[in-house]
Amino acid sequence: MPHSPSLVSVGELLWDLFPDGPRLGGAPANLAFHAHSLGAQSHLVSAIGSDPRGDQALQSLATRGLDLSLVHRHPHLPTGTVRVTPTPDGHHHFQIVENVAWDHIPISDSILQQVASCDVFCFGTLAQRTPRGRDLIHQLLRACPPTALRVFDINLRAPFHSSAVIADSLAHCDLLKLNEDELPVLAAQFDLSGSSQLQLEALSSRSNIPTIALTLGAQGSQLLHHGRWTSEPGRTLSSQVDTVGAGDSFTAALIMGLLRGWPDSLILDRATDIAAYVCTQPGATPDLPPALVAPFLAAIQNP
Repeated sequence: MPHSPSLVSVGELLWDLFPDGPRLGGAPANLAFHAHSLGAQSHLVSAIGSDPRGDQALQSLATRGLDLSLVHRHPHLPTGTVRVTPTPDGHHHFQIVENVAWDHIPISDSILQQVASCDVFCFGTLAQRTPRGRDLIHQLLRACPPTALRVFDINLRAPFHSSAVIADSLAHCDLLKLNEDELPVLAAQFDLSGSSQLQLEALSSRSNIPTIALTLGAQGSQLLHHGRWTSEPGRTLSSQVDTVGAGDSFTAALIMGLLRGWPDSLILDRATDIAAYVCTQPGATPDLPPALVAPFLAAIQNP
């Protein structure tokens, strides 16, 4: 795929409220940003409030060249926020405010037209925490062209997911991305046993998912792609600021590498380098160093 691929990411655009101040986030927005940095034509489908936080979100993303024409301004509901509390084990606790703008993303002809011509469609579970959100994603999945890569970044945030939503989403994806904390949830739901690889092989077979990526934090990642396993070790970091957004940057690099047809080992190597860098920076969407971005852009300029 030598051209710049069209990627549509649907779901939450919000502010992560860290103890040291707010940072723009939301997994779909983070993914769209990083994919854009790596050469995709990213289109974010979301909603924000007609409030100062909504203004700041648009300004921040617009200065980085992201297409925001499909982001709705809700006249009454506020821009989404999440209170983020670091935990002693290096992870984070998320307190996600309900009934906010991104819970009410309206469908439109513009959105349907963009999805109908996309190369990649990305969705998760959080945007499906309401019946309206589930219906939106179902409509967009139906609008996807048969050739589109449908990416399910599961991104479980208790209590905003259900077995029914997970099962239905798995049935509609070509690529599943999950982490080491999310795999036990799927193992319990689908009665998967054995090693993580055996569990994911069984899940791939049952749900007919050709590609599954498992991130393991500091231990690296594993990729099951058309029945073949590839593993990549983690990186030793000189410093770690926070891990928020690292998984989203990994997914963006994974998608772009798959579209380019790179070897699985090269995809994991480059995706892991990018995720490791994000861990060394504050916030989910730092600007990536040219050395990390260059191979992805070169693939567009010199197919």
